[in-house]
Amino acid sequence: MRLHQFHPSGNCYKVRLLLHHLDLPVELVDVDYLGGETRTPAYRKINPIGRVPTLELDDGTFLPESPAILWYFAEGTPYLPADRLQRARVLQWMSFEQYDHEPYIAVARNWVSYAGIPRGKEGELRERQEKGRKTLAVMDEHLRTSDFFAATYSIADIALYAYTHVAREGEFDLSLYPHVLAWLERVRSQPRHIGITERP
Repeated sequence: MRLHQFHPSGNCYKVRLLLHHLDLPVELVDVDYLGGETRTPAYRKINPIGRVPTLELDDGTFLPESPAILWYFAEGTPYLPADRLQRARVLQWMSFEQYDHEPYIAVARNWVSYAGIPRGKEGELRERQEKGRKTLAVMDEHLRTSDFFAATYSIADIALYAYTHVAREGEFDLSLYPHVLAWLERVRSQPRHIGITERP
């Protein structure tokens, strides 16, 4: 398998982390996201939307979008519960990550630490950071009474961990969310955990 990716991306890290948990080898193919490679005709042949990650399976099939890739590999493993309600909880929190977390926390991180704040978007950055703080507060309240986002450690935790643990790069103060901090430590303590900068 080959993972077409931008290494600092949390979406790409989600996939690397799950594959490492499952001890599945993957070749990393680095894409120059900041230089616009994802918008080239060559890249759009493998992912018409022009985003990372895109996973190339052994048979040459391309599977884009990190939630789809996580679900594909988690099926039949402990990272996706067999219980119907708990599977729905996983999907609930993965949807939350895509709609209420990534647009604020991940985008703020990208603007502040990687791509630069687009001209005239300073006010929008502050708005995204405020919404990101509300997102972290929702997570903190849930984690006040739960160790993980579903009954056990799952791809919901992997999805939310990816950008949360580096939220400081988007100027978020994680010390305000003690239950989130405790959860980050629980995720880091999982077997075969790797950091976002590591290359498995």
